[in-house]
Amino acid sequence: MNTPARLVVLVSGSGTNLQAILNACQDGSLAASVEGVISNLAEAYALERARTVGVPAVVLPLAKGQKRTEYDQKLAELVAGFQPDWVVLAGWMRILTNPFLECFPNRVINLHPALPGKYPGTHSIARALQDFQAGLITETGVMVHLVPDEGVDNGPVLDWRAVPILPTDTLETLEERVHTVEHELLVSTLKNLILKKHILNTGG
Repeated sequence: MNTPARLVVLVSGSGTNLQAILNACQDGSLAASVEGVISNLAEAYALERARTVGVPAVVLPLAKGQKRTEYDQKLAELVAGFQPDWVVLAGWMRILTNPFLECFPNRVINLHPALPGKYPGTHSIARALQDFQAGLITETGVMVHLVPDEGVDNGPVLDWRAVPILPTDTLETLEERVHTVEHELLVSTLKNLILKKHILNTGG
């Protein structure tokens, strides 16, 4: 029997993507376990989702006057304590610096609600809807990518899905459809990563 992959999930918000991972771990469709959930915001509802199923939930706020690199060094120490195979950024709203990323090379993955190369940073769905209304695009999407450096949403793409934009869409309806795709894509990408790592380790 294969040992489940160890995941640490970094979150800043409500945690619907975290919930998708937790559900997949619980029903056995994802051969992984969430070892810890960390947020920079104490009010993030994702922390409650973790606590509900007995997963350690830790708050690490940015201290007043604290440098980004200092914060990321502390974050790296905290994450390393969980001995993760993968660090998953699921709605983590801070750009990670190299002092963190260098501790987990090729093991940090990010979910971004846009197609590769499109709408980096925040408010991606709203920006896509504006461009659709201006006649510039017909679809947006979701991607999962590696985070090798401090670039914003531009690391090597692991997988992506297109999401059509409808003439009747409001921001709320488009967000709902994008989030549904996010949940599926994040879990399926993790499945593929875990399977590939297992094949490499076993020589299969």
